[in-house]
Amino acid sequence: MANNIQGIHHITAIAGSAQRNHDFYTKVLGLRMVKRTVNFDDPGTYHFYYGNETGTPGTILTFFPWEGIVGGRAGTGMATEIGYSVPKDSLEFWVNRFRETNVRQGEIGERLGEVFLPFEDPDGLKLSLIAGKDGDDRRPWVTPEVPATVGTQGFHSVTMTLRSIKPTATILTDIFGYELREQEGDRYRFATAAVSTANIVDLVEAPDGPRGHQGGGTNHHVAFRVANEDVQMELREKILKKGLNITPKIDRDYFFSLYFREPGGVLFEIATDNPGFTVDEPLNELGTHLKLPAQHEPKRKEIEKVLPALNF
Repeated sequence: MANNIQGIHHITAIAGSAQRNHDFYTKVLGLRMVKRTVNFDDPGTYHFYYGNETGTPGTILTFFPWEGIVGGRAGTGMATEIGYSVPKDSLEFWVNRFRETNVRQGEIGERLGEVFLPFEDPDGLKLSLIAGKDGDDRRPWVTPEVPATVGTQGFHSVTMTLRSIKPTATILTDIFGYELREQEGDRYRFATAAVSTANIVDLVEAPDGPRGHQGGGTNHHVAFRVANEDVQMELREKILKKGLNITPKIDRDYFFSLYFREPGGVLFEIATDNPGFTVDEPLNELGTHLKLPAQHEPKRKEIEKVLPALNF
């Protein structure tokens, strides 16, 4: 299994206000900011990484906060919902917390035999807290407001909405090693046995659904996890043999990446575990410094002037 996809590595979304995004994910949801850097292709924009204590793959939600960006629309050809794993019997805590912090939330419901609570972040990004069927022993990041008994443990799943699930399902099964586990209505659950957490992809088939378009409150891409660059390049060859375009290996400082757009329209990334987030900051200081990639370090002063000021 080590030479295959190891579930979800990270998910990247688009936000508006950087301050509002930071406050919501660190203060309301209780995640740790594990890295504060910039968009490598647009260094006047932050790139925030939130996760557990170490930023373990499978816990990492990242954002490009573009100030004043127009809101997008979740729809077909996109990842449309992020599911976080939470301890059983924690959802009432979150209902009350969201009510107290004015978070838009839905009703607690049941889907594929699991209880979940849907909610939205301040930009309208759709998320859910899920008490999964199987146990999850990942330790959450703890804050004074969100204790370990109710904290988010990392990703449970990601949902993608597609006109037809078949082309995307073929990528998941034939290349990534996933298998169809369950179906409920138009929702098809795929999972990999390579890992026990952050290993679920739900495909929702919506033949007549409106096409999604990116903007604030939508997902940008989904990154899948591999152990190292050797496995990554083996997968690259498999993807090329399927006739799909895929980028060369790109150094993202904290992992190496490949990108390709799967046939249903979702941008996929394959990201390595190495070298990790402590490569340029000690564990106890993760997320407390603005870290710049080497190509942008000479322009640090100019970049710092352009980036929005943040109050922590």
